[in-house]
Amino acid sequence: MHPKLSRVAHRLLCCGGHGSGDDLTDDRSRSIRWVFSLRELRSATNSFNYDNKIGEGSIGSVYWGQVWDGSQIAVKKLKNARNGTETEFASEVETLGRVRHKNLLSIRGYCADGPERILVYDYMPNASLYAHLHGTHSSECLLDWRRRTFIAIGAARAISYLHHHVTPPIIHGSIKSTNVLLDSDFQAHVGDFGLTKLISDEMDHDKITGENQRGYHAPEYVMFGNPTTGCDIYSFGIILLELASGRKPVSQKMYGIRNWMLPLAKEGRYDEIADSKLNDKYSESELKRVVLIGLACTHKEPEKRLTMLQVLSLLKGESKEMLSRLENEDLFKPDSTASSVEMSTPEGSTDRILKDDQGLAGA
Repeated sequence: MHPKLSRVAHRLLCCGGHGSGDDLTDDRSRSIRWVFSLRELRSATNSFNYDNKIGEGSIGSVYWGQVWDGSQIAVKKLKNARNGTETEFASEVETLGRVRHKNLLSIRGYCADGPERILVYDYMPNASLYAHLHGTHSSECLLDWRRRTFIAIGAARAISYLHHHVTPPIIHGSIKSTNVLLDSDFQAHVGDFGLTKLISDEMDHDKITGENQRGYHAPEYVMFGNPTTGCDIYSFGIILLELASGRKPVSQKMYGIRNWMLPLAKEGRYDEIADSKLNDKYSESELKRVVLIGLACTHKEPEKRLTMLQVLSLLKGESKEMLSRLENEDLFKPDSTASSVEMSTPEGSTDRILKDDQGLAGA
């Protein structure tokens, strides 16, 4: 191991976070074994066995592993890592390692051995938000309205922390439901933040905006490839629309969730937006609030999108005045010429909504 790596690891173990207060509390409760050897990670993942693979994306493959003390880890083998030295990689990881928040999936350790560049995280036993909305766990219907609101607020806290309370601010660049991980209590942990710093500049832009990201990227990012905080906000807005409707960002017919939902919201047809898997058990006012926030985040004009601080405040119900202004925006005024009668609605969409406000207010 390069001697600089040990010094980097020591600084990481000694340095504190940036957080303070309820929404910004850093998280130093997890155990950290900062530097892992390639031999250890091979042993933990059964030589990166296919049966251990739990995720695959444009940035890398993720494997489940178990280390010598019995604790479970998630091991991400990076693809197309920058061709820098081990020391340069360690320095970049050091920056990310200092960013710790209770709703971020912070880096637990890393390995830089020859060409291999690997990151180690805590394993999240309830998989990802994607798995529960669209994937392997969707039929189990484990995400009731209260859990969905907790997930929305937790993820908003994490992204707000990156944008407003880290110096310099961190643009996530890959916000999507597969990167919202859920622990044993279904608390949200946003992963993969800042990893663009570790990926080669030569990585194909089409791979980043490809199938795994379809529907999440802001129009300006698809066109110009320049990530901004506004792009993050757009992506988070799509996640809010997913939570409300249970729909994927893009349908099989390539119809975007925002384009489907906006006409329904303009006409106040929120009962047709609600995910049928909720079985009518949600708050009408809270679902409407989540939809309005999600649509405002995905405004086609970046300068008209909310900030993450505003999003967090709105989700927590802290500003009725701000919500009222949002509801009266031109974006949500009924269009006299356009009708959503021909728009398809989710299979089994509900006709009735419960009136109890119990989710967002208690999160």
